Amino acid sequence: MERILSFVESNKDRYLSELKDFLAIPSVSSQSEHNKDTRACAEWVASQMRTIGMNNVQIFETPGHPIVYCDWLAAAGKPTVLFYGHYDVQPVDPVNLWTSPPFEAAIRGENLYARGSADDKGQVYIHLKAIESYMKNSGNLPVNIKMIIEGEEEVGSANLDNFVKGKKDLLKADLVLISDSAMFARGVPSVCYGLRGLAYMEVEVTGSKSDLHSGSFGGSVHNPIQALSETISMLHDKNGRIAIKGFYNDVRPLSKAERTAYKKLPWNDKKYAKDLGAKQLYGEKGYTTLERLWARPTLECNGIWGGYTGEGAKTVLPAKAFAKISMRLVPDQSSDRAAKLFERQIKRIAPKTVDVKVRALHGGEPAITPIDSPGVQAAVAALEKGFGKKPLYQREGGSIPIVVQFKRILGLDTVLLGFGLPDENAHAPDEHINLDNFFGGIRTSIHFYNELPNYWKNGKKK
Repeated sequence: MERILSFVESNKDRYLSELKDFLAIPSVSSQSEHNKDTRACAEWVASQMRTIGMNNVQIFETPGHPIVYCDWLAAAGKPTVLFYGHYDVQPVDPVNLWTSPPFEAAIRGENLYARGSADDKGQVYIHLKAIESYMKNSGNLPVNIKMIIEGEEEVGSANLDNFVKGKKDLLKADLVLISDSAMFARGVPSVCYGLRGLAYMEVEVTGSKSDLHSGSFGGSVHNPIQALSETISMLHDKNGRIAIKGFYNDVRPLSKAERTAYKKLPWNDKKYAKDLGAKQLYGEKGYTTLERLWARPTLECNGIWGGYTGEGAKTVLPAKAFAKISMRLVPDQSSDRAAKLFERQIKRIAPKTVDVKVRALHGGEPAITPIDSPGVQAAVAALEKGFGKKPLYQREGGSIPIVVQFKRILGLDTVLLGFGLPDENAHAPDEHINLDNFFGGIRTSIHFYNELPNYWKNGKKK
């Protein structure tokens, strides 16, 4: 291990040079003018896999952008890790808000700035270099590793499900490892063990067959905007609890150990509110802010519209009003069940003076990996060695749909070992990755692969 870790220290400049080459490829998956760049990026990843000593390197075609695969399976009797990441990136607009060109990686202070540096090229590259460090110094790995790096994560991974379903034998493993998330805060190494799911709905309220003159008809029909607003206002009670019958029936309560773990995190409600520019915080009574962010379901109105919103005045009584509403879900809730409960509640409480339609636009399931599982415990040990301090536990309020799909299709739990930070502007101008976290991530990944066999015996902690 000393020789492997020393190799990292002596190759830092090369790593940064290669990473800059990776980041220079404008692999924007959502823009067709970058299709050739996205293809070139897949080939760059495949070339790197061969260079570091991985076997069976393949570029699989899909109806969209290709998926790159490789493996190394010579660690007899050791667990197999399936590493997932993506090489595609978000668009860069507005370009004028970037301090330096988005595809010309620049180091300023302690950070490296470029599109994809944190999400997810930089974190994928961390694992490529961890594997290289083993292969260059010992010629083998302490575990078996399979890697799939896709090119459509930023556009919804439309072709990944079919790929995983069609390659179940190829992708057989003991656990999934993903580095596409953030630590809790700078200087606070943490391991994420849970994600919320999502049920996304649209509500359409109709009051008349066409828009009406508010002077001639106002006072005779129910304004759809008012009716919709009245309905939305009844979706929470006075304590911030979601007022949908049966909604909480399947919510898994927080354990005492989890609540204790959250209290160890450096958190300040007043600072959080100030950073957000919020007058004061709001949420379900009886829970801390972190508990509400990570382990409690939410219902939010994401958009509402109807009538005239242009310049000047137009005295119209609109025929229709619309709202988009999302529900973040926690284990063991189901997006289908949440959608049905929502539709039933909306139709029950909406005024009888209007017609109401409810559409479920999309959904995703929550995911959780037990904190005493072998993968999570190996990650905890690795983070402590990689960053020199004991890590803390956290969940994430957002969703990573592929985590649920890996569980559903392959039966595998996922370890979320992210090295980004919450303020690194992923998807925004001046995206960056902290260099201490980048190199700490390489060290941690090396330790993770080395530690995992110590915690693994027939899928259970030794």
